[in-house]
Amino acid sequence: MPVFRIYRMKETVRQQFRWAPHTCGVSSLKPKDYEAAGEVTALGFYDAWMNLRGSSEALEVGDILESESGELRICKYVGFEEARWVMPEIRTGLETAPLAAGPAPSELPACPA
Repeated sequence: MPVFRIYRMKETVRQQFRWAPHTCGVSSLKPKDYEAAGEVTALGFYDAWMNLRGSSEALEVGDILESESGELRICKYVGFEEARWVMPEIRTGLETAPLAAGPAPSELPACPA
């Protein structure tokens, strides 16, 4: 039987998420807003929800299930919807550096003719 990883939305973010208007389509998720919270064995996403329902580990709005293949679904009031991790842009500090380093063109030796 498939195993699903559980990611719990941090409480500070959950309050904003709960009051935000519902949007359709793929949800973009920031890894910093979630904490890994174990696994559940189930036949599918809704089966996992049913298995946890009524327990202290029940899924709440904003929590995520990840399948063995890496497919993410976020728990919303209307059911589970597709989601995707959004990785932060990595800045190296070179973004503001000039494209070419070296002497200015006026400082270069003249080319022989």
